[in-house]
Amino acid sequence: MELSIHNWMRAETIEKTVERIASLGYEKIEIQGTPEAYDTKYVGKLLSDHGMSCWGSVTLMLEDRNLLAKDKAQRAKSVQYVKDVVTMVKELNGTMVSVVPATVGKIIPDGRPDEEWQWAVEGMQEIYAYAESLGILLGVEPINRFETYFINRGDQALALAKAVGPNCGVCLDTFHMNIEEDDMFDAIRRAKGRLVGFHVADNNRMAPGMGKLDWKKIIATLQEIGYNEVLSVEFCSPLDRTPANPYPNSIETNPEGLSPEQKKFLEDHGSSAVTEKFYTMLTKKSVETLRALIV
Repeated sequence: MELSIHNWMRAETIEKTVERIASLGYEKIEIQGTPEAYDTKYVGKLLSDHGMSCWGSVTLMLEDRNLLAKDKAQRAKSVQYVKDVVTMVKELNGTMVSVVPATVGKIIPDGRPDEEWQWAVEGMQEIYAYAESLGILLGVEPINRFETYFINRGDQALALAKAVGPNCGVCLDTFHMNIEEDDMFDAIRRAKGRLVGFHVADNNRMAPGMGKLDWKKIIATLQEIGYNEVLSVEFCSPLDRTPANPYPNSIETNPEGLSPEQKKFLEDHGSSAVTEKFYTMLTKKSVETLRALIV
């Protein structure tokens, strides 16, 4: 297995991110789903110069991005957004895109369950056909009930993937599974043959090794089902704003280059802009915990 990391958790230049993760021993990056932000030729060369490559990307389903929207034009715009993420990954010679079908944070459905399911299938099938033409894998990602009412468990993601096409897969995330699955390890086993990506954070969404999850058993279960691809680190530290904070000076009080969209996404996930020192600690702790189990 190889190690990757997302780069949406801290607002900073791609140059700074790549320099840090390369120095800590990561092989790949799962680049945030903002295709308009990147010159893929430049980023591809940057990764290559640091001995790294792109694993894939994850969709940032914010604002009006929603494959389940009642409004047809909104659904079409959302489909195009995911296609643009797929194009970015292709241009970076990546492998997969993790897709969250519904708007993160949306709690009120736009239609009946059968309507929303049909909209999701239709949108995903259009994206799937495009991704297949480029040789990029799609993975439907379940996230917890506090972030979406649609697709919270691995079995739901598998049902959607099977309705979309034979090569459509799922992308599981340990943080979300710890909340939603009755047995995380059985959920991984049921995804055998369809697992195309795997996101890792501890039960408290801190770096792997900073919570209570059994990382040895998680890795062993992945190996049991034949998943020997990439582990993508995706912590999102729940920052303590009280005097009980065990990590003083972890909150960045004057963040630079943080777009309103990034700020909202981080705050919606129970976090905020973090200092470089704290972020580097989390990044390093992740690689130290996982590397000891996969070599």
